Amino acid sequence: MKACIMCGGEGTRLRPLTFERPKPCIPVANKPSIVHLVEHLATLGFTDIVITIGYLGDDIQNALGDGSLYGANITYVSEEVKLGTAGSVKNAQKYLEDAPFLVVGGDHMTDLNVLEFYRDHMNSPAVTSIGLISIEDPREFGIAEIDANMRIRRFREKPSPGEIFSNLASTGIYVCDPMIFEYIPENTKFDFAKDLFPLLMERGFQINGWLARGNWTDVGNPVMLRAAEKWILQENTQTSVSGSLNVKDAHIAGPVTFGDGITLGSGSRIVGPVLVGNGVTIGENVIIGPYTSIGDNCVIKSGAKIFSSSIYSGVVVGKETTVSGSIIDINTTIGDDCSIEHNTVIGPRCVMRSGITIHSGVRIWPDVIVEEGAVVKENLLNDRYDTKADGS
Repeated sequence: MKACIMCGGEGTRLRPLTFERPKPCIPVANKPSIVHLVEHLATLGFTDIVITIGYLGDDIQNALGDGSLYGANITYVSEEVKLGTAGSVKNAQKYLEDAPFLVVGGDHMTDLNVLEFYRDHMNSPAVTSIGLISIEDPREFGIAEIDANMRIRRFREKPSPGEIFSNLASTGIYVCDPMIFEYIPENTKFDFAKDLFPLLMERGFQINGWLARGNWTDVGNPVMLRAAEKWILQENTQTSVSGSLNVKDAHIAGPVTFGDGITLGSGSRIVGPVLVGNGVTIGENVIIGPYTSIGDNCVIKSGAKIFSSSIYSGVVVGKETTVSGSIIDINTTIGDDCSIEHNTVIGPRCVMRSGITIHSGVRIWPDVIVEEGAVVKENLLNDRYDTKADGS
């Protein structure tokens, strides 16, 4: 079975994490999110995968190779100009026109049974089926109204107040018959939700919904990224060590996954689920709380406290510093006695001097230096990088 994964976006809503990597290569539990997705699809039998690439596409190819490591065969199709979601798939038509195929966003993290989705579509007369999931706030999604036969009767993209006739949001996962290519113009920006689905419904074609059960998010912003990592970490059910672990008088309440070459200091406590990469040094009297990932070659100094955070490779966290619900990118150094509050995102290679407080929700651009004792209440930008943090 075939799947098309769309990976063309720049991921501006995730900046500063996407200045130097495409969105599908952001680490989730120490592994690029696109790897999680490909592994899931291949396990369900979608082993013939076409990936459309644009922004920093070489990084995606380097992360996945030809797919053989994951039991898949991957073909890459470059998108020279932005073509929209449907236009991107149209650009890969020659690889997809022989049978119905699955469409998935490259920033999706999911454990949904899309094989069941595919089979339901194959047993229906619909030209396209849309994966739908109930959510609390559907304003940022396309919403659908379905009948008892699962046929979509109404569909609206990003509804305004007074237009929210359903809380069934589109996951952006579709099963499509190749005949849709007849209705997608070539070399033109054209989207599934805004353009193709209304056109097909206007022409009288049947579009079905499929009610999804399980975990799904599009990791489009830091909150969604942290949520995805939380449920990935929850899948770990036991403590494991991949290599050497030097530990004395520490407390480990699993599940904790340790890499190789770990040093864990006296009096420290780790409460899982937690993931610790290779070559990590953890000092004395450190506490690392649930839903935390720590990348390779990090140093967590004595007395530090880390809760529900994503610490990427090469990060140093200083003595008596607290990090809560935050994301810290590669090779950043945080000094002693700092407070990094909830939902903070710190870019790569930053230097936070000692005694700093970073307020909740702040983002710090790459290579920024924050002087000792500062209280940071607003985003800190770097004029060598774009300032935009909304959009795709």
